[in-house]
Amino acid sequence: MTTGAVSASEVPRRIQIRPRADDDWSALLDLWVASWRITFPEIDFDARRTWLTQQIGRLEAAGAQTLCLLETHPPALAGFVIIDPATGWLDQICVDPAHFGKGYGETLLFAARERSPRLVQLDVNAENHRAIRFYERNGFLKTGVGANPLSGRETVKMEWRPLS
Repeated sequence: MTTGAVSASEVPRRIQIRPRADDDWSALLDLWVASWRITFPEIDFDARRTWLTQQIGRLEAAGAQTLCLLETHPPALAGFVIIDPATGWLDQICVDPAHFGKGYGETLLFAARERSPRLVQLDVNAENHRAIRFYERNGFLKTGVGANPLSGRETVKMEWRPLS
């Protein structure tokens, strides 16, 4: 089974992954809203900007890392992922809709796996079939169901472990 991961050596030179900086907040929040607006247009994600800012602060304070994927020419945030290396919990992965289908999601998953090489686990909205297919193509298995605490929507629990 292929994992679909893109190794660091395969990442185009015009792409850079680095830890989130304080200067990234505005672009990160705009990207998150734009991406989710495409997925669930009926939800007001603009109203959740404060929640996301607080959520990232809580996660980073507990040891999670927010990694930003940047295009270097011209410089722009193209995506980000939040992974806790201690638990393998992937809280957010987000790609700018202008870059859907370019492999940026796989690049972010690879970066998350580098930081948590034994386990990556997450919840995904059960209605988000595109995301579920993406995770399955990248070696994730469904492990259960849950509910999103903000929307109440059903979620699918998924995890990835390396092939042994």
